[in-house]
Amino acid sequence: MNIQTYLERINYRGSLKLTPHTLRELQLAHLYTVPFENLSIHSGEAIVLADEALYAKIVTHRRGGFCYELNGLFAALLRALGFKVTMLSAAVARDETSYGPAFDHMTLMVELEERWLVDVGFGDSFLEPLRLDSPQEQAPGKGDNRRAYRVQADGAYWRLSQRDYDGIWSPQFRFTQKPYQYADYAAMCYYHQTSPESHFTQRRVCSRATPEGRITLSGMRLITTQNGERQEQELANEAAYTEALWTHFGIVLGC
Repeated sequence: MNIQTYLERINYRGSLKLTPHTLRELQLAHLYTVPFENLSIHSGEAIVLADEALYAKIVTHRRGGFCYELNGLFAALLRALGFKVTMLSAAVARDETSYGPAFDHMTLMVELEERWLVDVGFGDSFLEPLRLDSPQEQAPGKGDNRRAYRVQADGAYWRLSQRDYDGIWSPQFRFTQKPYQYADYAAMCYYHQTSPESHFTQRRVCSRATPEGRITLSGMRLITTQNGERQEQELANEAAYTEALWTHFGIVLGC
């Protein structure tokens, strides 16, 4: 891995000291530049969970990916910088009381003087790392001052909950602190690429955070949120979709 090239990919020019501030700024930079997207699934491109393959896709070819790809490669970057990082298995909430299977999501734990929950691959979620050992409400920091999060022990699990714009708390995912490797996520990664029941196979999505909100391509809709105001535009055809991918995400498929 070329660390400098990766940092240039995410437009990061800040400190590389092993501090919470650096961790926050790296996560923000990643979320602002590297989109959460499932375009490989809809383009017939193989998803390979290995640092070299993910570096080529995300850094060299300036693409995005979904959780296993984004958090997997971000973990590799953090390790290369000297951070202590653990890949965790997370089960995504289905409703208030039930969760999906293990390895449905990859999230990360980074250990400094405190332990932090770190994630650049859960779509529209927390922008900055969250303290893992604090059950108190945590403000999201930059970008959106109407959301908050809690990370709480829940039996054998830790549970991430989000307070939405209306003040309602809802579970996001739960996880254990057992360390895993890429191979442990392979079966669920394959499921999400191939199963008609996976939401990743049902619709193309490409989305990234912005300092003002978020910009998303969902199917043929271009959705922009700025300072809490949402606008939607239906794209007329594939040519318009291709143009939007390039304009808003810098992506050219097939390159």
